[in-house]
Amino acid sequence: MRKFIIKRLLISAVILVIVSFLIYVLMRCLPTSYLEDVARQKSMQPGSKSFEEWMAQLSATYGMDKGILQGFLSWAGRALRGDFGDSWKWTVPVIEKFKDSVWISFVMGGIAFILEILIAIPLGIIAATKQYSKTDYTITVVALACFSLPTFFFASLMKLVFSVKLGWFDLGGLVGRNYHRLSAAGQFMDKANHLVLPIITLVVISIGSLMRYTRTNMLEVLNADYIRTARAKGLAESKVIYKHAFRNTLIPLVTMLGSSLPGLFAGALITETLYSIPGIGYVSFQSMISGDIPFSMFYLVFMSVLTLLGNLISDILYAVVDPRVRIS
Repeated sequence: MRKFIIKRLLISAVILVIVSFLIYVLMRCLPTSYLEDVARQKSMQPGSKSFEEWMAQLSATYGMDKGILQGFLSWAGRALRGDFGDSWKWTVPVIEKFKDSVWISFVMGGIAFILEILIAIPLGIIAATKQYSKTDYTITVVALACFSLPTFFFASLMKLVFSVKLGWFDLGGLVGRNYHRLSAAGQFMDKANHLVLPIITLVVISIGSLMRYTRTNMLEVLNADYIRTARAKGLAESKVIYKHAFRNTLIPLVTMLGSSLPGLFAGALITETLYSIPGIGYVSFQSMISGDIPFSMFYLVFMSVLTLLGNLISDILYAVVDPRVRIS
């Protein structure tokens, strides 16, 4: 196991370097640039220098006057020391802006992820054990409906019903107007209240695929020969399903859930935008469309690290959920 992990980490390091370089090249080829916007604004001021002069000065300040390879090596050297520079759009250090926004998305994504597992997997198992029954058809219809719902439509519907019609929640934002007047407990409840609708939206639009995935894999396992043998031996149906069948269903589920790790930090761009939540998804999108290379580079490389880590965790969990699988 130790040799496998070390080998995978070394391979992941090589992949990360290649991916980081490709991301840097793409960032340098963006059709828009924050530097161009700043240079254009400054050149329009009375008695100011020309656009070209401002561009040359700003490019030298931020190291954009170097070649792609030299610029990447310079960025990588600073990144290894934990220095990712200042965000051009948000005018604060990249790490500081990242910390301010990522935990909002992580809380939303983490709660939604846990609820998704608690709801979708049991319903998928029930649908598989009661194949072609009314229960199975009902769960299948609900799963297909959730899977087909566009995020913007469902979020708008939730806001219309629970915010406009019933008035239970605010239309958007992370805090209310009286947030700073509340006590610590009141501020916590105010934020929690504003996250209810976004979390429900994330759960509803994501449980459909996991329910169908669980049902399909469970049906394959239930039709296996060893399941029929277990039933022939007189084992209780609950023991057959939850001890023998579900354990083997976990293998494909682990792959799916392990790859979901980056999603906890990636943020939900559409949901965060519709509910005006300043999470990492919304912040990173605004950074990319404005040509904020320092923040975009950090965010994309960070997501690459999480993706590689998620794949490694999935491989290791194979041996945990199924003793027949050996890393060697």
